[in-house]
Amino acid sequence: MNKTTDNDYLRHPGGSPATETVPPEAKRPSLYRVVLINDDYTPMEFVVQMLQKLFGYGREKATRIMLEVHMKGRGVCGVFAFEIAETRAAQVLEYARRYEHPLACVVEKV
Repeated sequence: MNKTTDNDYLRHPGGSPATETVPPEAKRPSLYRVVLINDDYTPMEFVVQMLQKLFGYGREKATRIMLEVHMKGRGVCGVFAFEIAETRAAQVLEYARRYEHPLACVVEKV
């Protein structure tokens, strides 16, 4: 027989300690990269300005990311939970289309 004390009921208000279950540990959400893809048409300065406006980067960091995209063909502009990454990628595409640039952006699981 399970022996309980008054302290057990204080730690488990509203129910018996024998019937309460401990929730499993919360699982951290997966992370996703927002990746810019290089093209031969979108101006470098436009990419820098977009990174500053949409991601809040300073000019130096935005320039480093733009150069990575330019030199390596792709560059990570942020790592987020899925919903945030999807939203950021959609914002990049909408912003580029508004200014008639073919800038591509994808979301990849980390």
